[in-house]
Amino acid sequence: MNEKVKIDIIMILEGCLKYIKEKDSSKIKELSDHTLHNASIFQDKDSISMAVIMYALSKIFDRKGFISKSIINSLISSRAALIKNNFGLYNRVIKDLIKNISREDYKLRLYIQEVIEQAQIKKGSRIYEHGISMAQAASLLGISQWDLMNYVGKTQIPDAFKEAVTIEQRLRFARHLFEK
Repeated sequence: MNEKVKIDIIMILEGCLKYIKEKDSSKIKELSDHTLHNASIFQDKDSISMAVIMYALSKIFDRKGFISKSIINSLISSRAALIKNNFGLYNRVIKDLIKNISREDYKLRLYIQEVIEQAQIKKGSRIYEHGISMAQAASLLGISQWDLMNYVGKTQIPDAFKEAVTIEQRLRFARHLFEK
């Protein structure tokens, strides 16, 4: 794991624990958005999975008004594993954390699965928005390009990419090339 990514994830975990105590789900969602910067630069799965986890936790918190002790313990354990550079333990704790999120409530399992899938698609669109190709963003998140294209098509992301050179300028340039 890249050192910058590791430090950033530790800070995100600390922030999440703080915002859980403060009962501020919107700040937890902001943590999810923050990890996208690393995901777009380093294209690593750790940042992406943390973004998805933070997004799912913010949704759980919105719905239930609290986060369970088992999830809080997993957040603490994953932070401690990273601090000790024990990446194997960190990966196991993250897998357990995702399982704990889905075990919260029988009805919540379906909700969490849907939230995780929606979060992956949403995060894929944000990675795409940061300049990573759609194929690469879909691959990083393990989602289909079709799902990602479908979501991006409904947003204003394609509109953000303005044409740097107009058609008239291209035509003048092409004519200039043939004049020589």
